[in-house]
Amino acid sequence: MKTSNPTHNMDNVVDFFTGKTFSTLHDERFIRLAPELDGLEMLYSNDTSSEKLFSLKILCWGLRANGEVVGLVPWLNDIVPCPDLCDPLNGHFEGYYDQGIDDVFFEAPIHKVVELETAADYYEIECENDDDVVQEVPDMIGTHAVLATPGQKHLSLVEVISWRLLHDGTIYGMLTDHTKVVSTPVLPGDDCLYAAQTNDNFRYFFQHQIANKIKAQDPEALAAISLLVDDV
Repeated sequence: MKTSNPTHNMDNVVDFFTGKTFSTLHDERFIRLAPELDGLEMLYSNDTSSEKLFSLKILCWGLRANGEVVGLVPWLNDIVPCPDLCDPLNGHFEGYYDQGIDDVFFEAPIHKVVELETAADYYEIECENDDDVVQEVPDMIGTHAVLATPGQKHLSLVEVISWRLLHDGTIYGMLTDHTKVVSTPVLPGDDCLYAAQTNDNFRYFFQHQIANKIKAQDPEALAAISLLVDDV
């Protein structure tokens, strides 16, 4: 993928939050996404249950500017690369999992690597600004965003319609502003969509299994969600 914003003289500039140079962050930014359509999952372990492995559906695969391809999952309040998952309380990446053939692996599937590299070569994107939209892919795993109601101990669940990739590598979960809907169904790229992570009321992302438990008043799910309400 070709862009009009090459990075120069950034090797000595360090990002305060990550400790990485800006040139490294530039090389690690995502330049192309490919939805996961075969149900592949991320395996992770949790410090509170060290003997167990847990799984999450992979949302999509991302091609970095440096050529690396990794799986991506909605995690807490962002979308994160699976290998970068290293939260001391909530999980550690343990590999990818193909439930259909009961196979665990640690690198992106070759068919996704080929798909992403071919697409990146085919589409020549000329961007002038960091927030220019490079790509938008539909959410295929039922992700929901949790939004707080200002001034009230109340949370609402909103379906994520799509995920929007910007030129700077930022990936936003896109939600529907129902006051701006002109036609239905609402599809990726619709003018009524807005980025969850830029909403002051946004708290977390949940995959559909947890969202459905919350909607069904599942006691364990409600107990967990009550912790979020306390932080509203």
